[in-house]
Amino acid sequence: MRTVVGNRTVGEVMTGEVVRARPGTTVEEVARLLASHRISSLPVVDHDDKVMGVVSRTDLTRRQAARGRPGPPRRRFLGTVRRAVRVGPARPPAVTARELMTSPAVTVHPEQRVVDAARIMERRRIDRLPVVDEEDRLIGITTRRDLLRVFLRTDEEIRADVAGVLAALVPAHGADRLDVAVRDGVVTLAGSLEPDADASVPLRAAWRVEGVVGVVNRPADGNG
Repeated sequence: MRTVVGNRTVGEVMTGEVVRARPGTTVEEVARLLASHRISSLPVVDHDDKVMGVVSRTDLTRRQAARGRPGPPRRRFLGTVRRAVRVGPARPPAVTARELMTSPAVTVHPEQRVVDAARIMERRRIDRLPVVDEEDRLIGITTRRDLLRVFLRTDEEIRADVAGVLAALVPAHGADRLDVAVRDGVVTLAGSLEPDADASVPLRAAWRVEGVVGVVNRPADGNG
């Protein structure tokens, strides 16, 4: 019988440390955060860390354009950052993240597949997705770069890494007796282990290799 191990999930590639804003965070502070951390957007969370929305560089430049600020988007964004560090005797009421954010936020859950997160990013034309738990509390962030680390590896690179990992299991499981083939990130392990070996061990080991999106076990008799 052919066994397929599940695909990579968002929880495996996400980053747990997240730059975030509160509803009352000023636009100037948001601009500083985006610039200093070199990120394109950040989630806005309430007192319980539930995601209320997302503020992006696009939101900032759109606001500047609405106020009649001249120049291309990057110049308008940098203008917001410069004004954030300027101190004046009389300043207008601060615009906050709550007023500027895009809501509801597009989020994903850690158990969702990486491929599904990639499709959401492509469809919504965004580079970062907040990761939330079952109660919509922020637990991480996943980026286009995180996902590309999974997808942008050649099958040959993946095959070499899987073969190396399996070789490390010898002699405990006889994994060197398995033939490894990779196509589009899906690993096929053909052959048989030692009679008393746990067949799930090489499957789990192969699945942990970066770039692997699925693992197929094909027994030596070819009846899988």
